Amino acid sequence: MSKIRVTSVRSTTDRPKRQKATMKALGLRKMNQTVEVEATPQIIGMVKAVQHLVKVENI
Repeated sequence: MSKIRVTSVRSTTDRPKRQKATMKALGLRKMNQTVEVEATPQIIGMVKAVQHLVKVENI
């Protein structure tokens, strides 16, 4: 599987609980924090749900 780099670029303040939970599940807890995760269909779906809060790069 390939990996993707996900970086938090916007705050989760004033966002629905579901979006906050998705960010936490991705491992993003702070602004400008970056995580590298496997590009599974589940992860890609999570990223699409919060695409307005994150920046994604292929590795």
